[in-house]
Amino acid sequence: MHRAAAWARCEEQAVSHSSTVRIVDSADVSPDASLGEGSSIWHLAQVREGAILGENCIVGRGAYVGTGVVMGDNCKVQNYALVYEPARLGDGVFIGPAVVLTNDTYPRAINPDGTLKSAHDWEPVGVTIGTGASIGARATCVAPVTIGAWATVAAGAVVVKDVPEFALVAGVPARRLGWVGKAGVPLVSDGDGRWRCATTTVSYIETNETPAEESA
Repeated sequence: MHRAAAWARCEEQAVSHSSTVRIVDSADVSPDASLGEGSSIWHLAQVREGAILGENCIVGRGAYVGTGVVMGDNCKVQNYALVYEPARLGDGVFIGPAVVLTNDTYPRAINPDGTLKSAHDWEPVGVTIGTGASIGARATCVAPVTIGAWATVAAGAVVVKDVPEFALVAGVPARRLGWVGKAGVPLVSDGDGRWRCATTTVSYIETNETPAEESA
């Protein structure tokens, strides 16, 4: 099939799911991917077969979304990020530039007998990211870690352990430095396990080593 015709077929298939999807000509979107209303796939990005993107998602230049990856609504995958299958992203997840979500616990190019590994010689495992969480530029999340809702992973971090909700982690390997609120701003301690967001003025109470919004 001619290249232009292939892109047109991809766009036609995606639009069959949503009349407001935008796919630029140089993007490679499988006709078996599902794209929600208002989503945009930018230059040189690739979205593989079986991927499911929610509404208003953005996949930036050169980014990769693997086979069967599931993303919620309002997610942003920035330029050259690699989201390998079978990653699961909640609503409003931010994936920074050149982030890598891995999918192989014990990576090898070959089997013990020296033969080249095939897709049948290993089982992919994915990274799970909760609602509203952010992964900073060039961070690496090593599967099968789970990043809790509204957590923030600092740029360049390497995450090898699960990250609690609202946690701010940084470093190699990543360690918790503090807590953040839904606005992404570090929370201010008011003592006795109470925290406050200076931006939204919302209060949080730390219970079982994880903060939660204080009920009105």
